[in-house]
Formats: sequence, structure tokens, C-alpha cells
Amino acid sequence: MRYEIKGEPMPVVLCYLDANEAVMCQKGGMAWMTPNMTMSTSTGGFGKAIGKMFSGESMFQNTYVAEGGPGMIAFASSVPGSIIPLDISQGDMIVQKGGYLASQPSVELSVAFQKKLGAGFFGGEGFIMQRLHGTGVAFLEIDGYVVEYDLQAGQQMVIDTGYLAAMTGTCTMDIATVKGLGNKLFGGEGFFNTVVTGPGKIYLQTMPINQLAGAVAGFIPHS
Repeated sequence: MRYEIKGEPMPVVLCYLDANEAVMCQKGGMAWMTPNMTMSTSTGGFGKAIGKMFSGESMFQNTYVAEGGPGMIAFASSVPGSIIPLDISQGDMIVQKGGYLASQPSVELSVAFQKKLGAGFFGGEGFIMQRLHGTGVAFLEIDGYVVEYDLQAGQQMVIDTGYLAAMTGTCTMDIATVKGLGNKLFGGEGFFNTVVTGPGKIYLQTMPINQLAGAVAGFIPHS
């Protein structure tokens, strides 16, 4: 599969498939395609379907196959931001809810539970995230632009709620309490921050969708 990513801040990934080659996406993820792309819908089994539901994705996945010759299919971002390709063959990826856009069929989706309850309940990323594993390329949609950091073993990054888009499976996530009562109440950063510890790579997003919604809400007239 060849691909190219076009457009900002509303990007699209164009996937070019050879005959009989396939690509999969979440329900409703296709933007446009050539006429020879055929679709099939499945859950991948009851266990996987339940796991996808809890991780914020649809229980159903669509698989598109190029029949009779080469084909093209496009997957567009649902919010202003970026689309990034990840080679899952290099290791598991832990991704925010709703971050998965499309992938080769050899990429598998499952639930990633946060081992520490505090990180799940207060870290802003949720107790359940998505785990991508297997082989092949997956495409993630990022809210805003993406900034990447390579963390060494034991190296940490303190992240405000919602800015963590993805991390390699070798990273661990915990929470840190914002110090000082005045900072908690009046600092505007909340009571907790997410702390990610390496080794591994982290992908941070510059405009989490909840931040975007809050910024836009102030300009919407109330009836």
C-alpha cells in the first residue's frame, strides 16, 4: 500500500492499493474512493467488538478491497488537526479514544487498561485507551498539530489533561497532583496532570477537541 497525506488543518490520507489489497477503517471513516473498491463490515468477533466499544470506537469495522485492479480510497480527519502514520511492526501503540482512523488489516485493535486506577480516573486520558498491535501501518487523527518526544528510560513529561494523543507501549502513565491550593483553584490547570515515563515515544496534540469545543462555545449565541 502506498499513501500520501494532504491538507491542513483538515487533512486526508489517500491510500493507493494494488489489486486485491485491503485496508480497514472505523464505521463511516471513508471519504471517497474509486468505483472498484468493495466494502465488507464485521465486528471481528464478540470479544473484539466489546473491546472496541469500551475504547471509544464503533463495534463495527469496514474493510475495503481493490477488486479487478489498483484502487484508491481516502480517509479524512473529523476535526481540524493532523493525520500521522505509525508503523505498528515496531511495537505496540497506546492511543487516545477515537484516535484510530484507518490501517492495514494486519493491525489489530484492543483495549488498553491503565494499570494504575489514579491515572485512569484523574489523568484526563480515561481508564481505557486503545492498543494497536500486530504489523503494518496505522493512521491516527490528532487534534491540532502533533509534537513528538523520545523519552529515555526514566525520563518524564508532565502533560495537561487531553494533550497526550499516543505513546509507545513501553511508556507508563501516572498522575501528579498540582501543588498548592491556590494553583488548584485559580491556576486554570485543574487538580491533576498526566505524567508519562519512558523509555518510548510520545505524541502530543496542540488542540484537544474538548479545548476546541470550549473555545468555540464562547462565540455561539444562546437562544
